[in-house]
Amino acid sequence: MAIEIKSLEQEVTPVLPDDPIAEAGRKILLKNFVKMLNREAGSRTGENIEDVHQMRVAIRRMRSALGVFAPYFKDKSVAPYAKGLKKTGRALGPVRDLDVMIEDLGKYADSLNEEEAQAVQGIIAILDKRRELAREDLNAWLNSKSYRRFVKAFAEFLTKPGKGVANDRSDGAVVPYQVRHVLPPMLHETLAGVRAYDTVIDDTEVETLHSLRIEFKRLRYTVDFFTDVLGTSADDYIDEIKKMQDYLGRLNDVVVAHERLDILSGLNEAQVAVRDAYLRQLDTEAQHRQEHFREEAWEPFNKRTVQQKMANALLVLR
Repeated sequence: MAIEIKSLEQEVTPVLPDDPIAEAGRKILLKNFVKMLNREAGSRTGENIEDVHQMRVAIRRMRSALGVFAPYFKDKSVAPYAKGLKKTGRALGPVRDLDVMIEDLGKYADSLNEEEAQAVQGIIAILDKRRELAREDLNAWLNSKSYRRFVKAFAEFLTKPGKGVANDRSDGAVVPYQVRHVLPPMLHETLAGVRAYDTVIDDTEVETLHSLRIEFKRLRYTVDFFTDVLGTSADDYIDEIKKMQDYLGRLNDVVVAHERLDILSGLNEAQVAVRDAYLRQLDTEAQHRQEHFREEAWEPFNKRTVQQKMANALLVLR
């Protein structure tokens, strides 16, 4: 696979302002597809947990990109690739969730006395066995003919400009189709999906904040896709979005921790005690984040000085 990846890397080129939006989408997908493939070997072994993390991020970016660019391709032309990405992401998900939890429990153990820390290590050992099983499932998918067919077909699609593109100008109508035409309203529409939550932001239920986290992820990816053509303030704006993602992502970590740890069986008394104490600590943190979300995160993000960063980034687009 190494030769194929190197060949694909040579095909990666920056997005240009006068690119047709569909071809910009193809460039963005190819860039992230290469990132996914470069992390595959490490995800198989698990030697560095960042490999699974970054492979999963690349897949999420591509799935988001397919949602953004699907209208510019023929019906169903990208559907098989969306399906392949979804299956791969699902195979990576359990491994990543356990990576995060094991790492967080390790940090928690550092704050405990020796007896309590040993109890936490016992829980980590159980979770590590589950991670091994999850990685076996992951490798079974990565070794499957279905996955290899998906990779081959997607690589072919991404390296053939024009393939599957919808022709919206066949009737001679003048419509916006270049990046410089389409990007400004696209970014503002994506931001609107975030800003709409201002009407419900005091409803700090986990489900509401989880949905908002997804909207922030979509906004971040959309801005990040086009940094080649945006001003340098786009990077500063992405940093502001990351703060929101980190704030909201921690709430999701708490939900996942409960899902994984509440159902653990066979724990001894000491392990049950430290598990419950750990979950109570997470719950306290989550409650604080829910109750103070508006003043600690939402209002700072919506300041004029922050939103001006995106406006300035768009000003360079000609």
